[in-house]
Amino acid sequence: MIKDNQQQLNRLRFLLDLLTVVAAYFLTFWFFFYILPHGPFRKLGGVFSTVTREHYVNAILYIAPVHMAFYALSHLYRPMRVTGRRKEAFDIFRSNLLSVLLVVVVFWMFIPNFGTNFSRKFLFEFGVVNTFAMVFQRNMLRIVVVQFRKKGFNQKHILVVGYSRSCEAFLDRVMVNARWGYDIYGILDDRMKVGTTYKKYSVIGTIDELTSILEKNVIDEVFVTLRLKEYEKLEEVVAACEKAGIMTKFVPDYGNLMSTRPYTEDLVGLPVIYVRQVPLNDILNAFMKRVVDIFGSLFAIVLFSPVMLVTAILVKCSSPGPVIFKQERVGLHNKPFMMYKFRSMGVQREEDEKGEWTTKNDPRVTGVGKVIRRTSIDELPQLFNVLAGSMSLIGPRPERPQFVEKFKEEIPRYMVKHQVRPGMTGWAQVNGLRGDTSIRDRIDHDIYYIENWSLGLDFKILFLTFFKGFINKNAY
Repeated sequence: MIKDNQQQLNRLRFLLDLLTVVAAYFLTFWFFFYILPHGPFRKLGGVFSTVTREHYVNAILYIAPVHMAFYALSHLYRPMRVTGRRKEAFDIFRSNLLSVLLVVVVFWMFIPNFGTNFSRKFLFEFGVVNTFAMVFQRNMLRIVVVQFRKKGFNQKHILVVGYSRSCEAFLDRVMVNARWGYDIYGILDDRMKVGTTYKKYSVIGTIDELTSILEKNVIDEVFVTLRLKEYEKLEEVVAACEKAGIMTKFVPDYGNLMSTRPYTEDLVGLPVIYVRQVPLNDILNAFMKRVVDIFGSLFAIVLFSPVMLVTAILVKCSSPGPVIFKQERVGLHNKPFMMYKFRSMGVQREEDEKGEWTTKNDPRVTGVGKVIRRTSIDELPQLFNVLAGSMSLIGPRPERPQFVEKFKEEIPRYMVKHQVRPGMTGWAQVNGLRGDTSIRDRIDHDIYYIENWSLGLDFKILFLTFFKGFINKNAY
């Protein structure tokens, strides 16, 4: 059974992790004390005189259990099917950092003489080596497990109950993710005829046959993908699965209305499901993001000040009018604010400026304007918007009020983007959705960002912006 296989795999992962921690520790020990020209054991006396080579060797007996405990607390032994590589790497980094910090504090507080003389630099270097070693080991294990699953080993036998949009979406993902090792036994549905197929998966019976199929076949999990109109059958399906001792997972048919990460609140024993999770509603998350915005914008203003000075001179010389162009945009909680740009067009009447987007070969754009728009230099004054708090470095791009009114009627979930501060760049922009591109696709990317925000994602977007976000081929 898959449960036994998963337990065996978890034991193997635990053993490999333990060996990796020990190997990384002694690799660091060997390099730090024997390879470095000024390693502590090359000295006589000094602060290292009270901590011998044996002390460092024996310290692994305390350090390894601490690391293994943090790995377990960080859920590093969940099935690999439900954990992405990036998330796993972040969990490893966080666990190692916390483990090293705890070891340093414990050594210092409870073994003063030993802790004072034990090299903290060595411990942090071990943390770095161990992080890289663990990430490498985990990725190699993933490759091996995927190859086994492709050959039919460690398969998870799945029964799908209900033919719906969520059923098709689930099966689509199973087809393109062979690494999950999902073996679909079939689909049960009351509306579709037996033998009806979706791609290579077939309807094999009705929902009333669920109990008998579970009794006669080896099924590891049941995925419930009922249509919204059939939810009265949900209680019966779950009861049949639990009676057979089968794990049940529910894929809602209203997924287009809810976050990919819905969360619940316990209302005195009554579970309340939030339709959309917005991590930035958390005070600590919002505070961390604001701190990054303040220091990041100050740093960027200093860094790009020569570029902004030259641009200001060129704009002033290219055509009459102000250097900075101010335009009303809609921001956090649907509140309007004035967004700043370097002026890239000739001065226009306000009613003309509101009328339309810029088009290819637009005669209103100046020669200097074409260059600064294409290279995104015209956006640099928005760093002052970020510093003032009306914008963020990373977030959905803000739009003009008249277009907000238009799009909120035409595009579902358009207004969700205003639940966070607008940004100078965002997930949509680094994925090529800038200028004259699909508004619907942009909104999908903006909602993904809002629901999945983390500082790590912000830094990733910032990193990608430097490599492919500045040059805008769709900017006219």
